[in-house]
Amino acid sequence: MRYKYLNPVIRGFNPDPSVCRVGSDYYLVTSTFEYFPGIPVYHSTDLINWTHIANAVTRPSQLPMAEAEASGGIWAPTIRYNDGIFYITATFSGRGNFIIYAPDPSGEWSDAVWTDMDGIDPSMLFDGGKMYYCANDCGSRSGKYKTEGISLAEMNPETGRVTGEIRRVWEGTGGGWLEAPHIYHIDDWYYLLAAEGGTGENHTAVLARSRDIWGGYEPCPYNPILTNRNDTTKQISCAGHADLIDTPSGDWYMAHLAARPYVSGKTTLGRETFLTPVKWVDGWFIAENNRAHIENESDVEQRIDTHFVCDFKTADWENRWLFVRGRNDDYIKRSNGAMTLVPNAKLTDKHGFPSMAAVRQPDFECTVEIELEFVPHENGDEAGLCVYLSPDNIYSVAKKRKNGMDYIVVTARADDFVNEVYRAEAPEGNLRFKIKSDTKRYEFYYAANGGEYISAGSVPAKFITTDVAERCFTGAVIGAYAQSDTKTTAAAKITRFAVE
Repeated sequence: MRYKYLNPVIRGFNPDPSVCRVGSDYYLVTSTFEYFPGIPVYHSTDLINWTHIANAVTRPSQLPMAEAEASGGIWAPTIRYNDGIFYITATFSGRGNFIIYAPDPSGEWSDAVWTDMDGIDPSMLFDGGKMYYCANDCGSRSGKYKTEGISLAEMNPETGRVTGEIRRVWEGTGGGWLEAPHIYHIDDWYYLLAAEGGTGENHTAVLARSRDIWGGYEPCPYNPILTNRNDTTKQISCAGHADLIDTPSGDWYMAHLAARPYVSGKTTLGRETFLTPVKWVDGWFIAENNRAHIENESDVEQRIDTHFVCDFKTADWENRWLFVRGRNDDYIKRSNGAMTLVPNAKLTDKHGFPSMAAVRQPDFECTVEIELEFVPHENGDEAGLCVYLSPDNIYSVAKKRKNGMDYIVVTARADDFVNEVYRAEAPEGNLRFKIKSDTKRYEFYYAANGGEYISAGSVPAKFITTDVAERCFTGAVIGAYAQSDTKTTAAAKITRFAVE
């Protein structure tokens, strides 16, 4: 029986996917940039339905996450398997490339091993008892070349040390922004898959091959083998940054990033993980019709469930929680059926650890609700629920003390523009806050002591899109938060967090 599956197969902010197969099990990782825990690890047995089984970066000792700037941090991980060990390599912006490894992808991963080879978007190929490491050598930035290209070296995966020389093997097709290289050994050929065109609307995947891993690589005559830059349906944009995967039955796919531009041609969700069937033509693999599609055929029935409810009855954090740069347990605590948020750094701060616990916005249409107890102590004390894209792009509904009075306040921040959308005197007692989104707007609500929700206005979604936020590589997350203008003893107690 044939089914239809819908892209994206992993929804919400999940860019730069890389995937590997061990038997009939697939493991996939994506970029997390400044968020902690870093690098989600997803598992599937059919490539269509994915479960978030772990995060690879869970300890401050693994990476210097405190140094991560907005859209900095962890870029473009690659996951591979060899001889009983899983390996992930990625770039840490401003620091270099690293490798972590684990025998069980759902368990603890090692501390970072920093590599001898820089560039961005690194990848690994285990072949013939050796590990080959490739990356975009960034050309003119290193001073060695006038153009960008893909460089390759043999490397010890346990130490990150290069054995032999680093050699440039390909300079792309001329599309610019050559990045995201992966090399595969299939039959008698080495295939080099890369991205060009930048990660926006002109993004593409391009292909080359060689009989020798060191080249020379000849470009595919069907390049770009994947792009939606001329897709007049406007359902998908930015398709590219792909990784090739086969199934035990011999079918081939590319996992890749793309965006759904539903908000005035833009997106609040960022780049998501898509799955596109691959066909072989004259010894080359290309996407069906050279582009990604929202709807595809499969032998597998797809299950889409974005619901999540947390009552904090256990002390363990579910895999989907995200924190900016790290989770400071002195200010974010979880016990006795509640999450307690003590104001620390502010959401607008470029450094430090804001007291926010968030999840990826799972789709354009969703509802997020919290129940909280909060008594402000000082002017500027506030706690509530926010849509967070970057320190400069935040929507929030909160209880806040101003001039000795407590108010319900809705605030929209977009770069240097800040607008107080709604203000009303805060009711006494416990509160519920709700944010409801669709493809055009975010709507805000509050209720007191189990009463009916009261509308607190709405804000156009376009000001929280990744296109408006300058150089933003992430996507919207929605979370509970507490912050203050001064040092305070006030704390917000969150007893329920629900995504519908």
